[in-house]
Amino acid sequence: MIAYLRSHLSAKLVLSYLAVVLVGVLVLAAVIQFTLPGAFDRHMLGMQQMLRQDMQHDLMPVQGRGQGMMLELYLGFRAAFADALTLALFAAIGATIVASLFFTRRVVSPLRAMMQASQRIAEGHYDERVQVSGHDELAQLGERFNSMAAQLEQVESRRRQLIGDVSHELRTPLTAIKGSMEGLIDGILPTTPETFEQIHREAGRLSRLVDDLQELSRVEAKAYQLDVCPVSVYTLVESTARRLERQFEEKGITLTRDLPANLPPVLADEDRISQVLTNLVYNAWQYTPSGSVTISAQAHNAEVWISVSDTGVGIPPEHLAHIFDRFYRVDKSRSRGSGGGSGIGLTVAKYLVEAHGGRIWAESEGEGKGSSFIFTLPAAKMEPQKS
Repeated sequence: MIAYLRSHLSAKLVLSYLAVVLVGVLVLAAVIQFTLPGAFDRHMLGMQQMLRQDMQHDLMPVQGRGQGMMLELYLGFRAAFADALTLALFAAIGATIVASLFFTRRVVSPLRAMMQASQRIAEGHYDERVQVSGHDELAQLGERFNSMAAQLEQVESRRRQLIGDVSHELRTPLTAIKGSMEGLIDGILPTTPETFEQIHREAGRLSRLVDDLQELSRVEAKAYQLDVCPVSVYTLVESTARRLERQFEEKGITLTRDLPANLPPVLADEDRISQVLTNLVYNAWQYTPSGSVTISAQAHNAEVWISVSDTGVGIPPEHLAHIFDRFYRVDKSRSRGSGGGSGIGLTVAKYLVEAHGGRIWAESEGEGKGSSFIFTLPAAKMEPQKS
């Protein structure tokens, strides 16, 4: 019972109302108990004085005098009770008001604290929190409020970081374009096709970065719809491999597939998962100077694990936890122009996989030992073939 009262605001309010009524009744009874005898004594004293005067002047017979005494006694008692009740009512009303203010303050204080904290957050102080005590609805509301404030603080932190990252990423191609144009204007750079090709290449990188940012914004805001249906893993892998095969051949890297027989289909949006697989394979191509990249898949209970493994530069253990953060690069010295990518493809892949109800992670034994990117998708139930 006590645990129920502590965890339910409605029970506390009902109990507080009962407490207020009980305080009023107790105060009323106590005041009547203490004031009624005194008031009665005062009226009885007045009646005794009147009785002595009547007996001295012998104004009425004894029988009539007795009836008059009873009437006076009744009237005196009623007057005494009215006086006591009046005092008790005023005392009870005062005590009830004090008790109501006390219990109301216990309820309103947390709400007022959250109101003030919300105003502080609206002014940009995202580190504002409220103190939480108890386990009732107000305490739960306070916990939800603090959780919301923490998320807003994280969002604001990510926003500032994103602005800084975008500024840094845009500065590189813009600086190259500006420097080349200044060189052409001053006559330092020759007006050759190679110079214009360099400017065009930097403009293309800038355009791809803007496209990547737009795609990242869409997947983070979930501004897309998934057309989930059973999809063959063989089809996904083959279409991705054919699309990137020429780039692998030009770089001298072997792209292989390792897909077991009787692999179940997956429940996925084919276009979005193709985008995920393309990002992972392209990332492996970027960070594999020579060797091979292998696309494999295995069935695990109700899931299918798809892996992209390479024999490239590898990932140090301390970087694995951040590899899917936007704009994150293991080697900070690698620029986008040197093949480092924008650092957005893996972030987009993470959001898309999680939108399908799957998981994605990276594994590596260290620098120079290659790496593997694995993601999971729910397996589709295979219908039995009719004989």
